[in-house]
Amino acid sequence: MSTPTFDQLLEAGCHFGHLKRKWNPAMAPYIFMERNGIHIIDLYKTAAKLDEAANALKSIAKSGKKVLFVATKKQAKQVIAEKAQSINMPYVIERWPGGMLTNFPTIRKAVKKMTAIDKMTKDGTFDNLSKREKLQITRQRAKLEKTLGSIADLNRLPSALFVVDVLKERIAVAEANRLGIPVFAMVDTNSNPNDIDFVIPANDDASKSIELILDTVCAAMAEGLEERKVEKVDTQAAGEGEQAPRRERRRVSRKAENEATATDAPATEAPVAE
Repeated sequence: MSTPTFDQLLEAGCHFGHLKRKWNPAMAPYIFMERNGIHIIDLYKTAAKLDEAANALKSIAKSGKKVLFVATKKQAKQVIAEKAQSINMPYVIERWPGGMLTNFPTIRKAVKKMTAIDKMTKDGTFDNLSKREKLQITRQRAKLEKTLGSIADLNRLPSALFVVDVLKERIAVAEANRLGIPVFAMVDTNSNPNDIDFVIPANDDASKSIELILDTVCAAMAEGLEERKVEKVDTQAAGEGEQAPRRERRRVSRKAENEATATDAPATEAPVAE
């Protein structure tokens, strides 16, 4: 896993913050200077924090847990969808469904409804409906797919959230905080980093900046998933390797028992001649 260099972060524009008048004072530790009324983010701190977040996300992926990616802003939507799909993680790029975490069972019911509609289509029930009913169900399915299709495989609460723009996704952050779910996030100079567990100070408005940060964390998670796969194969191989000697030991043990039984058996006395 390689963290982007200072020059790569600079080239992607990760250092550009917001106008000074829009800043959040809590971001002061991550601000390097002000230039032409715009705050400049300290990229050395960005690199260090990115490395820390990537390592933590790698551990989560290695343990087989899910990370939910959240970004509903135009610049991040496509990147989030592509990167999350590449490592088979759930994501939200349309409007955040209120209560998605705090009222998770209701969201699961909606996902099951989508599955039920699919089942109707496959088993022929859908064909027996009237034209109007078909249209209503098709529209309902499309609406559910748009908002919940990307989290259809999320059967339980995620182990962490990765957020782009914590100001825009404040409801998602608040829900995660309430449930004690760790939040990883790209935090710009206009946002509050205090509610974020793993702060990555960076420009969250430029698509190049977003892409570079996501490339790094997703590459780390892919490594974690690969290591999990290798360990699983090694464990299985070790298990199979142990079974053969065990079987051999049992066989030898049984043979020894049989021989001992034969030796201990009382000898038949020869008949005495009268």
